[in-house]
Amino acid sequence: MDLQDQLKNLFPDHVVLPEEKLEETEHKLYVQKEPMICKFEKRKGKATTIIEGYEGSDEDFKILAKEIKTKLSVGGTFKDDSIIIQGDYRDKIMKLLQEKGFKTKRVGG
Repeated sequence: MDLQDQLKNLFPDHVVLPEEKLEETEHKLYVQKEPMICKFEKRKGKATTIIEGYEGSDEDFKILAKEIKTKLSVGGTFKDDSIIIQGDYRDKIMKLLQEKGFKTKRVGG
């Protein structure tokens, strides 16, 4: 006896409704005219990549931060209108941003 049969025995009047499929729509990010600044810093002796200069909403910037962190499989955070990524990933981040249609500017080194 599987789970469905057990549930029918417990709730004989229950009608099973067909499952609705939720359509996932890709979130459109605001593409700006000014380039985003991608710079390298050392904080407490550790390399960090900082992305600044996004003109859209904070929620869009947080979504972009999460996407960058998952694609690169690195840690990071969103603080004070900037994305802080652990490690020196300027080239990879700039390539990802350019594929999304953003202009980027490399600062430092």
